[in-house]
Amino acid sequence: MDASLPIGDFARAAHLSVKTLRYYHQVGLLEPDEVDRHTGHRYYTTAQIPTAQIIRRFRALDMPVEQIAKVLAAPDLDTRNALLAAHLNQMERELARSQSAVASLRDLLTRRPGGTRAEIGRRSVPATPAAAITETVDVAEALTWYQGALGEIYATLDAQGLAADAPAGGIFSTDLFTHGRGPATIFVPCAGPLRPMGRVDALVIPAVELATIVHRGPHANIDLAYGALGTYVAEHALAVDGPIREYYPVGRHESADAAEWRTEICWPIFHTGPSPG
Repeated sequence: MDASLPIGDFARAAHLSVKTLRYYHQVGLLEPDEVDRHTGHRYYTTAQIPTAQIIRRFRALDMPVEQIAKVLAAPDLDTRNALLAAHLNQMERELARSQSAVASLRDLLTRRPGGTRAEIGRRSVPATPAAAITETVDVAEALTWYQGALGEIYATLDAQGLAADAPAGGIFSTDLFTHGRGPATIFVPCAGPLRPMGRVDALVIPAVELATIVHRGPHANIDLAYGALGTYVAEHALAVDGPIREYYPVGRHESADAAEWRTEICWPIFHTGPSPG
């Protein structure tokens, strides 16, 4: 028969605090073998120590309590391994994001003031017929929304036998940046009659004068290009009211390699002249 331990002794044996054990009891992750109905004291058995040790290691891997409960309750080894693999994959993705953020921060901290600025261009864009999706979105979900909307537009064009005339683009309201939520439009220029389907509708993208900069690679550090373009527009007193645009000459639709992606960021301006030297 397994020996019984009061919560304090069990905490020492399992290297888990009493507070943590009480929380695990509360959420049903690790319940005591017995609770004295008169005193409320919790008692565990020595057979529960291995389970507590497993939980402690899962928590060291930042696995959520709810996920640990699913692992412990898994009906077979394959199910348990699948749950563990999913968590490890998530950790790898988070590690990659952290490494990218660290590399970007180091680049910013070591960059010399007044260093070489990315090339800024200016161009005039005529009114353009396009297939488009317009919705109000949260900035935190904008990238996922953009990918889904773009895929839906291309699928609609394919279904109707229409071809893209130019790279896809996006129009993003000021509210999306200043308030974290606002209207956004994803579009693909195309000729020919488009029949509205699902979220996709025909739209004429308005003509506009733009200052432009090209961001290369995935969107992780795209704020640096935005900063350079915003600085240029402010220094040259060119800004006018209007939404920011992006064009995607090379994106996920054209290449699966994120290093090859190209995003042209466009700031509305009141005058288009020769590209600055």
